[in-house]
Amino acid sequence: MITLALSKGRIFEETLPLLAAAGIEVLEDPEKSRKLILTTNQPDLRVVLVRATDVPTYVQYGGADLGVTGKDTLIEHGAQGLYQPLDLCIAQCRVSVAVRADFDYALAVKQGSRLKVATKYTEIARNFFASKGVHVDMIKLYGSMELAPLTGLADAIVDLVSTGNTLKANHLVEVERIMDISSHLVVNQAALKLKQVPLRRLIDVFARATQAKA
Repeated sequence: MITLALSKGRIFEETLPLLAAAGIEVLEDPEKSRKLILTTNQPDLRVVLVRATDVPTYVQYGGADLGVTGKDTLIEHGAQGLYQPLDLCIAQCRVSVAVRADFDYALAVKQGSRLKVATKYTEIARNFFASKGVHVDMIKLYGSMELAPLTGLADAIVDLVSTGNTLKANHLVEVERIMDISSHLVVNQAALKLKQVPLRRLIDVFARATQAKA
């Protein structure tokens, strides 16, 4: 049995066509079922649904043989024990810095300045501002990031941006693009040795589907 870890939402929806290209179909809709283990039309392949931030952990420690996770999650989690054969080019977005429209960001990031930054992506944010020589006080949040500058909790946020509509709706502006993000296939290194033939076949399936979509 091969176990594929996916998270609900955009990654799940955009992984389905890649599987379908190889004739693999998930037999249950996670939006209509409370089940966390979903069967497929392949008797030796199942899908487990986990939080997006937990996908690398499940794969690393053998709870799943492979998974699909965002580059942002990989950077924050660390990639120890994970083989990363493919950028699947799905669930594309970016990590950006955003501030209130009336905040002078250019002045605030001058060398030697100190900035209060709210984010879920502390590793990405810390590395980015360190490269600019900006000292930051990091405030870790897990949601409703846009509130932080509006309530005075932080000067800036570092968050995922797709269309930018949520920022605009909350009177925030995107001032720096840190990196582009897409979802990657990750594989447990031990499983790759123990289940080499079926896993290599599945990796090839994803590779062909990704190339065909490009």
